[in-house]
Amino acid sequence: MSGVGASSSEEHLGVAGPSGAGPPLHAEEAHISSDLVARLLAAQFPRWAELPVEPVASVGTDHALYRLGAEMVVRLPRTRLASLQVEKEHRWLPELAAQLPLPIPAPLGKGATACGYPWPWSVYAWLDGETATLGRLADPCLAARQLGHFVAALHRVDPTGGPQPGEHNFSRGVPLGERDAATREAIAALGNAIDTVAITAAWQSALDAPAWERPPVWVHGDLSPANLLTKQGRLSAVIDFGGLGVGDPACDLIVGWNLFSGESRDAFREVSAADDATWARGRGWALSAALIALPYYLATRTVIVAGARRVIVEALADYRPVG
Repeated sequence: MSGVGASSSEEHLGVAGPSGAGPPLHAEEAHISSDLVARLLAAQFPRWAELPVEPVASVGTDHALYRLGAEMVVRLPRTRLASLQVEKEHRWLPELAAQLPLPIPAPLGKGATACGYPWPWSVYAWLDGETATLGRLADPCLAARQLGHFVAALHRVDPTGGPQPGEHNFSRGVPLGERDAATREAIAALGNAIDTVAITAAWQSALDAPAWERPPVWVHGDLSPANLLTKQGRLSAVIDFGGLGVGDPACDLIVGWNLFSGESRDAFREVSAADDATWARGRGWALSAALIALPYYLATRTVIVAGARRVIVEALADYRPVG
């Protein structure tokens, strides 16, 4: 999960949680610090070496972020899997940007392994904004339509040559059934902490929806409040394209449950033009992602845990059992 750009928030880029150097979130996580960033810049981008480097508070889990001067941000993968996102973002984000109705991250430089740091890393332009929350949206329905237009535009971009789902994007865009085992394991692990019967029924309903049989489309893969920026009450940018790939578009509908609700959810669905089957699979994606994240981040990311609980409630409220 990871994207970038710059801003005051991200799931992978922005601000709103522990600092970029915070406590380890994953096994075998790289040690990253302001000093390391300064040494990497001095060695590979000397023109920026004199600019101040400051850690960025972020709810992101795949990257550590450091503000570089006033107009840039350095983004370093915390893990090997996150490092697989660097090359594709530099390859595809500039091409996608011209075809989308909201700003997205602009890569400015790609760094290489050095100074004891084991993976490639990036410098991006800083995008001003605050993490999207319902409280920061002056008109949630307007924001839902904005994002619906963004999703529809992304899905229309020619996907030729785009990366298939895999390790590089935590398999966003694969058929929903490929998440069945992990989702059921998460349900079992949560036990009495959730309504197991209702959640299992909602999950099975999503699995039973017709599969995507049309050509694959571009997917952002990780649309969530943490990867959306706002300015003056309106959506201003979409960040963190670590989930970028081509596949089933259902995964891009998860924002219908992790940010929107009621009328705003309806507005998002209408503008994104999701058919009934894709909408049902999208609900399944939202439910699955929340169920898996809940136990994983229980001890390290209270913001993610709270968001996961909200998604589960919204998905159950939106699910209508047959009969």
